[in-house]
Amino acid sequence: MPDGLGKEEYLAGQISILRNPIIAGVFFRLGLIEQFGTGVQHILKEYSHSIIQPQFLIYDNSITIKLPVVQESLQDLTGDEQKVYSVLEDKELSTSEIVQMTGFGRTKTLDVIKN
Repeated sequence: MPDGLGKEEYLAGQISILRNPIIAGVFFRLGLIEQFGTGVQHILKEYSHSIIQPQFLIYDNSITIKLPVVQESLQDLTGDEQKVYSVLEDKELSTSEIVQMTGFGRTKTLDVIKN
């Protein structure tokens, strides 16, 4: 975390401290970002109606954000997607563990996850 920026300020988006202004400027000119310091607010807004919320793991020297997949309804998933989803629900697994638990091949498992 940059000096002077606490967890609460970070999550509230009250303070924006650029870690690398050169990269930020390039992203801005390429149109990949709209403005500086609004990413957390955008993430929270997008997940405001989601049952599963993003996880912000904030440490002294790093920040990790885990963004869950937002699915409107499990009925929108194919049978294979539902099977993989049920295996993954509320846990993190390696590809080989998912393959073993679903009975799918590695290629099929990766295709289902990608979709």
